[in-house]
Amino acid sequence: MIRITRIGRYLRKYKLDELPQLLNVLKGDMSIVGPRPEVLQYTSLYTGEEQLILTVKPGITDYSSLKYIDLAEVLGSEAVDTFYEERVRPEKNKLRIKYVREHTFWIDLKIILLTLYGILGGRSWNIVD
Repeated sequence: MIRITRIGRYLRKYKLDELPQLLNVLKGDMSIVGPRPEVLQYTSLYTGEEQLILTVKPGITDYSSLKYIDLAEVLGSEAVDTFYEERVRPEKNKLRIKYVREHTFWIDLKIILLTLYGILGGRSWNIVD
């Protein structure tokens, strides 16, 4: 069982724990919108098509962030790693590839607005289609 403090729950709920990443944006290491960075354990497994994800600057939010805005709730509490690796990660990578292929200024603006709305309203978005 994972214990979360009240303040930690608040910070996570409103994604305030992501604020330090704004420093990375200001430094130029990240952008506001772009595929969320993954750990080397997963990027080393990228297939040829998934390698596209690494061709753009990572970001704080993207399609997969919108769909899985409440990832902890989706994962549940049992066999979390297996569920993530078999079900969530492949879907997130499809959404990341979609972003790399389709991104424009207007799509970035839409993702930013939907992210803000999702954080404030607690709603995830299914934007696969």
